[in-house]
Amino acid sequence: MGGYKNMKIIKESVRENSNAFMQGYIRNADAESGHFKYPAVIIVPGGSYTHIPINQAESFALTYSAQGYQSFFLRYTFESEATPLLPNPLIELANTIKMIKENAVEWNIDEDKIVIAGFSIGGHIVSLFNDLYDSTWFRDIAKIDDASQIKPAATILGYPVINLKLGFPNDEEKIANWIDNDIEMAADEHVTQTNVPTFIWATTDDPVVPSMNAIKYAEKLNENSVDNELHLFHHGPHGLALANDLTAWNDASNDSHVAKWFQLSNEWLKEIL
Repeated sequence: MGGYKNMKIIKESVRENSNAFMQGYIRNADAESGHFKYPAVIIVPGGSYTHIPINQAESFALTYSAQGYQSFFLRYTFESEATPLLPNPLIELANTIKMIKENAVEWNIDEDKIVIAGFSIGGHIVSLFNDLYDSTWFRDIAKIDDASQIKPAATILGYPVINLKLGFPNDEEKIANWIDNDIEMAADEHVTQTNVPTFIWATTDDPVVPSMNAIKYAEKLNENSVDNELHLFHHGPHGLALANDLTAWNDASNDSHVAKWFQLSNEWLKEIL
């Protein structure tokens, strides 16, 4: 773990009879600096609902840890494990936030400063959760008594899937495996004034998930007067992650220009939190 001697790694199941779990990187309270409560971030990785890139998720988590966050990533249910898949990952995200809030004192977390960050299909989960966390329908199926138990402080969306009719996936059979009702799971159709502040970034020529997904969601946030910040970089492949050598999978995914999204989002978070 290198420079992370004052950190413990935890792994907790987030749902019974499921392979879903969350893994956390918990910093100790720092009496010298007076830090006894840290903000937290939950990474919800991509992977087309078939897998998550564990190494990339860990890189995300440790990078946020270095910025002073208690950091976690969620391994949610995959399409091979439930039919229809949704809303299982949403319930697992709810359970993750609830668990973190319940353990906030032990894990040195400010429960009012929990951020959820979704990338690619993980952005589908996070954007929908942002829409639905306080809806009676969702709280009933997730068995959540009060929206405050699962309300995040802010969300971050990187090259997100927002609406399954906006270019990803191009496979109707796959969509049918994921959902019963495509309107119900279109995140741009369910934005309300109770959505939390959202930072969104994408590349305009993303060949896998069209940037129109990000644009449509930002438009709906604006229509509902929800704080948001949208950054569209002119060029870059899908799945850029941190866009640096920690997460690059080829030369094109190591892009110092696009990598500025991380600094921009942290500056935004400091204002929001």
